[in-house]
Amino acid sequence: MERIFAVGDIHGCLHQLKGMISLLDIDREHDILVFVGDYIDRGPDSKGVVDFILELKRDLRNVVCLRGNHEELLLDFYLEGKDEPLFLNNGGLETLHSYGLKKKSEGPSLRLPDTHLQFFQTLPFYFETGDFLFVHAGLRPGLSLEEQDLHDLLWIRHEFFLSDADFSKVVVFGHTPFARPLLTEHIIGIDTGAVYGGKLTCIELPGRKIYQA
Repeated sequence: MERIFAVGDIHGCLHQLKGMISLLDIDREHDILVFVGDYIDRGPDSKGVVDFILELKRDLRNVVCLRGNHEELLLDFYLEGKDEPLFLNNGGLETLHSYGLKKKSEGPSLRLPDTHLQFFQTLPFYFETGDFLFVHAGLRPGLSLEEQDLHDLLWIRHEFFLSDADFSKVVVFGHTPFARPLLTEHIIGIDTGAVYGGKLTCIELPGRKIYQA
């Protein structure tokens, strides 16, 4: 049976990411490895995390990397100069340092490797299988997937995970850190605050086996 391994928010915690991958017995040809976004910001080695994930994408056949709100903040800052205080105050400064921050008179600057920029720009907002839907933050109840606002897919919190709505598929998400994985009939939350001193969580589906590092 095809297995899916879904990993929660990493936020520059390369050591925990490497520890997590070492725990997973992934079939390189048949299993799917899904990351729900937020690879960068706040933690010590955002660049190292992206380098490591790019290596995984070369080594494994089925690696799906979703877009998180922190990747969106980085792209807005890097490509358009938008929301610099929002980016920097939400862990962006640590990301700048990991990429080798260069000082300019008008403020901090960043030069991303082309492979990293392409990685960030091509991250999808969601991924579906027959029984599961993977997204960074969640869905707005009462709307079909086609009707969802992309901003909600990256940023929504309580309106989603406090709802009893049935989204037709089990929604697996990150973004909102919980002390332990949130497991209900309709939703699975796998951000357990790795960058805040918690664990990095992975869930194996469909069996719902939890791994933590």
